[in-house]
Amino acid sequence: MSEIARSDRQITLFYNSDSVRAKQTIAYAESEGLDVQLVDLLKTPITGTQIAELAASLGIPIKDLVNQNHSAYSSIFEPHELSDNDWIKMIRHNPEIMKQPIALHGNRTKLIETPTDILQL
Repeated sequence: MSEIARSDRQITLFYNSDSVRAKQTIAYAESEGLDVQLVDLLKTPITGTQIAELAASLGIPIKDLVNQNHSAYSSIFEPHELSDNDWIKMIRHNPEIMKQPIALHGNRTKLIETPTDILQL
């Protein structure tokens, strides 16, 4: 059973409020009149189950949710091969290193690379 609520009527956007791309995506979605529920990863702790569910719905390994190019990652960690549980712990304790924004609409999930990607949902 899914831990993340999904709806065909609105888009759920997991984002980092410090991210320029996330801010642009939110502004673009609002300008298009899309109904968006916002989940700020810096203010709303994400569970390990939710992290695993997001990775599975994107069709990627959990480790690929970590932005190893982010300054917060490179200043604290060195590249490692870790277990899924370790990657989850890393994301939970350092949410700023998670790739985002991630948009969900119904049964579709999309890692937003450019603000207009939200229209693909």
